[in-house]
Amino acid sequence: MNAKARSLVTARFDELIHPPTRLAIMSVLAPAEWADFRFIRDELGLSDSALSKQLATLEAAGYIDIRKTFAAKRPRTSARLSRAGRTAFEGHVAALQQIVDRPATLAQAVRSPGSRQP
Repeated sequence: MNAKARSLVTARFDELIHPPTRLAIMSVLAPAEWADFRFIRDELGLSDSALSKQLATLEAAGYIDIRKTFAAKRPRTSARLSRAGRTAFEGHVAALQQIVDRPATLAQAVRSPGSRQP
């Protein structure tokens, strides 16, 4: 997300997204139209059960859509961010960015033109 787009997003810390595994899943899904279960699992190094549990939590919150299909008689599961999930993710990232940027903003505020600080 570029600076202009980030300025249009309302920063909002989201407790549901914040745990590292869920944040990583949301990050993998953000640029994708649909992501295959196996791709997400392998990309994040999760077990099938751990990924299934986190996907179910995100789906129950309305943050992701799950699609189950069959390919060559084998079940295939894919996921994508829902509109609400994308909004929540972008808001969470903006809130994290504000936290990261705060020290630089504070350092600039502490320095004044006549200060003796380096």
